[in-house]
Amino acid sequence: MILDGLLAFSNITGGGTNPGDSPTAVASTPSTNQLDLHLATGSGIPVLASGQGARDIGIGDDPAMKLLVLVTAAFTTGTGGTLSVSLQGSPDNGSGAPLGFVTYYTSPVYAVASLVVGARLLDMDVPRPPAGVAEPRFLQLAYNIATGIMTAGTLKAFIVLDRHDMFYNALVNSTIGGYLPGVTVNN
Repeated sequence: MILDGLLAFSNITGGGTNPGDSPTAVASTPSTNQLDLHLATGSGIPVLASGQGARDIGIGDDPAMKLLVLVTAAFTTGTGGTLSVSLQGSPDNGSGAPLGFVTYYTSPVYAVASLVVGARLLDMDVPRPPAGVAEPRFLQLAYNIATGIMTAGTLKAFIVLDRHDMFYNALVNSTIGGYLPGVTVNN
C-alpha cells in the first residue's frame, strides 16, 4: 500500500484543539483535509483544462481507488460513545471553493469498544455519487460522534490504490491482525 499526501483525508489524534483533528468533539466534524480533485495549476501535477471539471475517481476498472480509514491508536471515552464515518462530495461553487457537501456513503456505527488498533472503519471502493448528484470536485470525510465524548484515539484516512490487506485478527474480522501465532516466515 502506498500512501499519498494529496489523497490523505486525516491523520487525526485525540485531544487536539481543532475539531477536524480531534475525536474529542461531540458532534459531526469534517476531516482535516478536503481533497481537491482539480488540483491547482502550478502544483507540478497535470490538471484538466479550464472548465472541464474534476477528475472522476469513482468506480472503474480494476484496480479501483479505495477508501481506507484505520484506527491507529485505540479510542477511549469516559461516558460511552459511538463513531461513524461518512464520505461526502461537493461540486465547485464557481470560485474554486466547495458549494456544499452531500453524503454519499456512511459506515456502520461503531461503539468505542470496537475502536481498537487496526480496526478498519471504511475499507471499500470509492463509490459513485448518488443518482442526481453532480460529479464532485471536492471530497471530505465527516466523523459522526454520538452518545459520548472521545478522549483519546487516532484515525488515519486515505484514498489508496491497493488496500493494506493482511490476515484478519483471529477474533474480529474487522481488525487487521498480522501473522497468526506460530507462523514462521523463512527468508
